[in-house]
Amino acid sequence: MTSPLLSVKSLGISTVQDPKILVKDVSFDIYPGEAVGIVGESGSGKTLSVLSILNLLPRGVHVIEGCITYKGDDLTTFSPEQMRGIRGKDIAMVYQDPMTALNPVMKIGKQLLEAIESHEKVDVRSEQRVRDALGEVGIPDVDRAIKSYPHEFSGGMRQRVMIAMALLMSPQLLIADEPTTALDVTIQQQILSLVAEQRRKRNMSMLWITHDLGVVANLVDRLIVMYAGRIVESGTVKEIFTNPQHPYTAGLLSSLPTTSDPERKRLTSIAGVPQKPWLVGDSCSFAPRCFKVKADCLESAPRLEGTLEKSVSCFHAIGVKP
Repeated sequence: MTSPLLSVKSLGISTVQDPKILVKDVSFDIYPGEAVGIVGESGSGKTLSVLSILNLLPRGVHVIEGCITYKGDDLTTFSPEQMRGIRGKDIAMVYQDPMTALNPVMKIGKQLLEAIESHEKVDVRSEQRVRDALGEVGIPDVDRAIKSYPHEFSGGMRQRVMIAMALLMSPQLLIADEPTTALDVTIQQQILSLVAEQRRKRNMSMLWITHDLGVVANLVDRLIVMYAGRIVESGTVKEIFTNPQHPYTAGLLSSLPTTSDPERKRLTSIAGVPQKPWLVGDSCSFAPRCFKVKADCLESAPRLEGTLEKSVSCFHAIGVKP
């Protein structure tokens, strides 16, 4: 097997003042051309884990342990100037809300040109690259689009602009942070198909963050399930969907509607509320909500163990389809 393009090892993230652990012992690899999904409820630490890759953590939050290696270089040791050379060129990101990610008072064409200018000198070919990028993601009437402002586009078109901007410098890794959450189902499927097509075309690696398992079912190769700032299960999409071993993963899958159920059974829910990462302590993070909880779950925290195909952090893994 080739070396990972990106490797996150034992990542820990905390607040600076009144220290609170937000992410603990998160480790995963992404290989060249591979698509990986991170799923979990709001507050599970998935977005913070990804923002740390590009050194974009919010003020008052910082990495306290671990390393993030890209092509053999530890990004946690990079200076701000070195990180600016990585962002957008080697590793690009598509955000959840394109209206806040785009500059509302700058025309679309100018914003894409700025993305090029931040990494190389703009020349007469740069505007054509912008036109080609917009056309490649399905923006109609490119001549009009480059002269338009973000508010003149629909939500789906704005997200296409963000994807065009992210792909402009041909990154080797694309990070997408729930980019379809605010879109209706039809537009959502169009964006998913667009991203999948571009990934295959460019043989690009991808890291997709979402709270919806159904969204990533046909989009990624492997899944990482996070809960309360920790990874509780990871594995291939087939393994996760057909043989979930962690009770939390099984609960997430049981809450998904399916068209193959002729009886239309009532969907199940996970009892209780998500645990705050800094309140977990030395016990299993999912213990307060788990239907398989036993004494050892309350006394110590299980470690993530297994293989690339399937790993689980549970003393009493279920190993059967819910």
